Amino acid sequence: MDVENSVAEVIERELQLLSPAGRSSEALADELLDPEFVEVGASGRRWDRQAMLSALPAMQGAEDDGPQYVPSEMTGTVLAPGVVHLTFETVLDGRRARRSSIWRKSDDVSGWRMYYHQATPVPDA
Repeated sequence: MDVENSVAEVIERELQLLSPAGRSSEALADELLDPEFVEVGASGRRWDRQAMLSALPAMQGAEDDGPQYVPSEMTGTVLAPGVVHLTFETVLDGRRARRSSIWRKSDDVSGWRMYYHQATPVPDA
């Protein structure tokens, strides 16, 4: 397994999920979220895959002319074959969050899919 390419592929997919196109398209999000996906959002709410797919198009960051996520400091580490951990920060409408996501690749057909995501708000200084 090529570690550098794995991390690059996962970063590309993470950026798709952060983009208005990825957030507004249930079909694209469906391809990017693992069947066992779970998220703990910045609000503390726990999301399962179906709840996230249903809510994503109406969430902030889904409209081209609205607030959009601005990611920074995105880095990835291969934890095991087929498992990549990303960490980064985002700003959305003036609110900062530290983010962590775990991506897994079960097979070459479905490719890398987000298995777990957590966002933690960064308090104003």
